[in-house]
Amino acid sequence: MKEKIVYVCGECGYETPRWMGKCPQCGSWNTLIEEEKISVRRSSRSVSSKASPLQSVSADAQQRKKTGIDELDRVLGGGLINGMVVLLGGDPGIGKSTLLLQAADKLSSSNTVLYVSGEESRSQIKIRADRLGIQSNPYLYCETNIEDAIEQSKALKADIIIVDSVQTMQSETAESAAGSVTQVRSVTAVLTRFAKETGTTVIIVGHVTKDGSLAGPRILEHIVDTVLYFEGERHEGLRLLRSVKNRFGSTNELGVFEMSDCGMCEVKDPSSLFVTGKNSIGCAVTCLMEGSRPLLAEVQSLLCPNSFGSPRRTAVGLDYNRLNMLLAVLEKKAFLKFSDKDVYCDIAGSLRILDRGADLATAMCLASAVLEKPLPEKTVLIGEVGLTGELRPSSQMETRIKEAIRLGYDNILIPSSSKIQEKGISIKRADDINSAIRLLFLIQ
Repeated sequence: MKEKIVYVCGECGYETPRWMGKCPQCGSWNTLIEEEKISVRRSSRSVSSKASPLQSVSADAQQRKKTGIDELDRVLGGGLINGMVVLLGGDPGIGKSTLLLQAADKLSSSNTVLYVSGEESRSQIKIRADRLGIQSNPYLYCETNIEDAIEQSKALKADIIIVDSVQTMQSETAESAAGSVTQVRSVTAVLTRFAKETGTTVIIVGHVTKDGSLAGPRILEHIVDTVLYFEGERHEGLRLLRSVKNRFGSTNELGVFEMSDCGMCEVKDPSSLFVTGKNSIGCAVTCLMEGSRPLLAEVQSLLCPNSFGSPRRTAVGLDYNRLNMLLAVLEKKAFLKFSDKDVYCDIAGSLRILDRGADLATAMCLASAVLEKPLPEKTVLIGEVGLTGELRPSSQMETRIKEAIRLGYDNILIPSSSKIQEKGISIKRADDINSAIRLLFLIQ
C-alpha cells in the first residue's frame, strides 16, 4: 500500500498535497516540510464517562504551588496548579533552562520534580547547577522518547515534570523526525493528556523562530493552559517574562529578571531600570500597566533633517502605525512640522509598549524634540490621544499616579476628563494636544 505524502508548514501547520515555495495560509517562504500522512482509524469502544449537568460539577479552588521565584509566580497567576500545562517559549540562549532549573531547585523541597532534557547530558546540567548554587535534589532524566519520560515520571510519582525542549522529543505515535510539525504536535498532545489524567504539572520548553513566534504550529498555544514568552537581547542582562495566555490567571502580566553569574535574579522594582532620571530634550516619562503592575517607562525621540523628500520613520519598542498617527495629529492639530525630518522613536530599556496610555508621552517627547525644549523636571504624562487631538484617560489612572509619586515624580499631566484627585502633588490637566503643549512648554 502506497503511503500518502503531504507537505506541512513549519510555522502554522497548514497541509497541502504538493510542495509550494510560499505557504498560502501564513505567507512564510520555504517552510513546507515533507511528511507521511498518518491515518487514524476509529475503533469501537465504550464511552468511559458520561455528560453531567453544569450545576452538579464541583468547582473547588485548587491550592497553587509556589515556585519560590516571585516574578515567575506573578506571571503564572500565583503559582502552579495540578494538571497545569505550561509552555515557555524564547530564543535559544535566552535563559529558559536556567530559569527552570532554578525553579526546579525551589520546587523540589516540597515536591517530586523530574527534569527531562533532550538537549544536554547529566554532566552538563550538573555543571550549570553547581554554577547556580543549587542545593536540592531534583531528578534528572536525559531522553528524547516522550513515552519513556512519562513512564519514568510514573515510576517516581513526580508532581512536576519539566521537558526541555519539545523540539528534541519524539513520540511513538508519529513517525517523522524530531522537531517536525507532526512530532511537536504529538509530543505536546501526549504530555497534555498525561497531565490531565494524572494531575501532574507539566512545563514544556519551546524555541521560537526568527520572527518571535513559537517554532512549530500555532496549535501548540491552543493545546496548553499557559503560554509564557521569555524576551530580551542575548548580549544584555535584562530579561522580560510575559504571559500571553493563562487559563488560571491574568494575561499580559510581566516578570522582570536580570541575568547574572548566579543565574536569573529577580528585579523587584523594575520602574527604576527603565527611566534615566535625566531631563533631556526629546524625552518623556509615562506609566504603563502590565497586567496588575504599574511600570514607569521613558520614551525617547530624535529628529534629523531630511533633504530627499521621503522622511524616514523608525519605531523601536512601540507600534509603528501608532507613531505615524501621533505625528499626523501633531502636524494637523498642533501645527508642528515633521514632514522634512527623519523621526526615530525608542523605549529605554528594551521595553515593548502596547498600552495606549503612553500616547501623550510619545506625542510630547516628539514636541520636545521639534521645539528643542525639555519637559519640566519630574514630569509624568499619562493619557490616550485621539485623531481629533483630544486626550482621553487610561485605565487604572489612580494606580499609575501612585507609582509615579512613589518614585518621586510630583508633576503629573493627565486628561481633563479624569476625576483623579491626589494631595501633595501637582496634577495638571489638559483637554487636547495644544493645551498640553502650552502647559508643558509655556507657549502662549
